[in-house]
Amino acid sequence: MASRINTNFTLIPNQKLRRSNRQTSCCSKTLGSGFQPISTFGNFKALPLEIFQIILKYLSVKDISMLSMVSKTVSQHIINYISTSSGSKRLLLQDFHNLELPDRRQDSAILEHYRSLGLLFKRCTLLLPTKERLKYIHKILTEVSCFKFNGCAAPMQCLGLTCYGMFLQTLTAGWDELECHRVYNFLCELTNLCRKMQMAVCSKPGSARKLELRIRLFCRNVLLDHWTHRSDSAFWLTRILKPWPMVNQARLLYIIFGPISPQDGQVVWQKMIEEPTDEFSLKGLADAIKLLYDASTKEWTADDVISLVDELSVVPREWLLENNARLLMLSGNNICFTFMASKAVNGRTIELARLIVFLALVCEKELYCMDWTVKMMQKVCKVFSTPMERNNFLQNVANAFACVIMEMLQSIMSGDRDEDDRSFLNLFHLVHAQANFHKEVLYLTMNTSLSA
Repeated sequence: MASRINTNFTLIPNQKLRRSNRQTSCCSKTLGSGFQPISTFGNFKALPLEIFQIILKYLSVKDISMLSMVSKTVSQHIINYISTSSGSKRLLLQDFHNLELPDRRQDSAILEHYRSLGLLFKRCTLLLPTKERLKYIHKILTEVSCFKFNGCAAPMQCLGLTCYGMFLQTLTAGWDELECHRVYNFLCELTNLCRKMQMAVCSKPGSARKLELRIRLFCRNVLLDHWTHRSDSAFWLTRILKPWPMVNQARLLYIIFGPISPQDGQVVWQKMIEEPTDEFSLKGLADAIKLLYDASTKEWTADDVISLVDELSVVPREWLLENNARLLMLSGNNICFTFMASKAVNGRTIELARLIVFLALVCEKELYCMDWTVKMMQKVCKVFSTPMERNNFLQNVANAFACVIMEMLQSIMSGDRDEDDRSFLNLFHLVHAQANFHKEVLYLTMNTSLSA
């Protein structure tokens, strides 16, 4: 497990040791002024530069990467090779749209190539300051149109941004937070990402579908999806969300992780409002919420994450309570309880009671153990400070079951039925949920009284 993110940045020393001169100066002092150091180019010094570059053509990217660590001079010659037209053509593969090979073997090969290329650039630019490294890398990669924010005409069928993300992840792995801040700021300046995000979150949901899609693809494929450690993913997601007010954070979270259309990949804004959804549509949002909640950092408190969940449940308008309940269950016990306890503390017991009903409904539909809902309610009961408050809450839960059943029944009787009778099926599940819920309550009550 990776260590948690530390936002207390280490102070940069005023004096830096020049790594390139350290070994030479040490040897000079030891051997005297008459010592003539061996060329850092080694046996390659006798070769013309053209021959050296021909040799590089026969080496794999991994081998060139290893060679770049021999000396500063060799590394510089490799940098020069990368900048040539032949080197650039060989290293910057652009077969991002080849879907002919089965089992996506082509995808795996090109992703592995860009992982190795990221390591090569990491090593051959090791002695450069971060700002200079980024400028040089941008100069090389700018030749690839599919690496640009709007560079590809068919982004859903393109591996360009994914390869760019793999390259970037390999390049920056192990860098400290201050350097990674500089990388994010550099990318934002390069792509005008903040301005594009502002346009997306300030527009009516769905009115800028292509822009929303581009933001989603860039954030997911370049910044978020390639990290193996959760702390790294949390760091980059924090960079994306934290500059914005809470309402805009919720909008961005939905754009990046919300449900999308399988046809064109565009964000589906009405899905949470119009009908109960499935786990697949909510998994991305739930995973992102867990990521922020589990991140041990001062940038996110439990209250921040719960407020974000609360704000998310009204994007773009108030969700169906069943979808809200499903999101909480997917987000895990800690987040679910904290969210419910927050409502209890703030006196929102009627909302809390209805949420209990829909948690029971989701358990019934997904064949989860109903005792989970009962135990969660039992845990929430301990939040209330007086027996009167607790009894009032339990009465509200019982009333909520009756009210929700009557609402569904009235909807069916009024003729508001779907072609596939989803409304009737939902009522059927809710009645069974109520029966199983109260059965678990009885088991809990009787077992407690008999053991007393």
